[in-house]
Amino acid sequence: MDRTFDIIIIGGGPAGYSAALYAARGGMDTLLIEKMAPGGQMTLTGDIDNYPGYDDGIDGFTLGMKMQAGAERFGAATEYAEVISVDFGSEIKRIKTNNGEFCARAIIVAVGANPGELGVRGEKEYLGSGVHYCAHCDGRFYKDKTVAVVGGGNSAVTDAIYLSKLVNKLYLIHRRAELRATKVYHNALFNCDNVEFLWNSTVESISMEEDDKHINVKSVLDNSISSVPCDGVFISIGRRPATDIFKGLLELDKNGYIIADETTRTNIEGVFAAGDVRTKELRQVVTAASDGAVAAHYAMEYISQYFNK
Repeated sequence: MDRTFDIIIIGGGPAGYSAALYAARGGMDTLLIEKMAPGGQMTLTGDIDNYPGYDDGIDGFTLGMKMQAGAERFGAATEYAEVISVDFGSEIKRIKTNNGEFCARAIIVAVGANPGELGVRGEKEYLGSGVHYCAHCDGRFYKDKTVAVVGGGNSAVTDAIYLSKLVNKLYLIHRRAELRATKVYHNALFNCDNVEFLWNSTVESISMEEDDKHINVKSVLDNSISSVPCDGVFISIGRRPATDIFKGLLELDKNGYIIADETTRTNIEGVFAAGDVRTKELRQVVTAASDGAVAAHYAMEYISQYFNK
């Protein structure tokens, strides 16, 4: 297309729409490209209780729609399309999608990160109603109940420690004989008297029917399968940032996250990374929204400096 936007934002989660809000409100001609629906991974969450301003909580889908409406109130546009490739090699950046090509002076990448999946029967069927990927988002639904956490890294262990304070019983299921998590977390978890460890085990299937809530757990040692009753499963086997199309262009860390500090600047001038897709310690809705505001600020500063606008 002939039109060149000031800022194009790739990704319509909380980081993306926060950036769109700040950019459009700052007078920038702003386009947000989202391949599915407003909200990103946030839409997979039933109730969000830790986002400021909603004293009764709010579901992820509704919050995503509200974020979109807020940005569009100031003139931001949304294009529903999938990004196929990008060209950041010149002053004007180009984005090719399945719905045409778009150009901008600055780009904010806010594509997020997808949770690692087990790929077992029942995982997708019970998503949001017994199967979860965010303990801090959904843990409160299981107060005084029994849950399982799957994984053995830092995320799984910190999730288990957090959930152990809410639930009556917690099973930690790990395919190895010891945790991969940093040693500093071990004692805190081992001191939780309501945690039972199922070592050398994997989840085979999940059932969260009203009268039959359990997971089938398989031993990697002898292939025996046992049924473990639980009210919910929290899967914490890592996340995968959606950065494949940026490989070779933007600097990524060993896990595929875009290397960008608190300014959200990447290694390419005029390209910024916000939200779960960038290197950071805490990935929550509120930190993603904060990143979006920061990215918009520095993108506008860049445009003002290089394009005298």
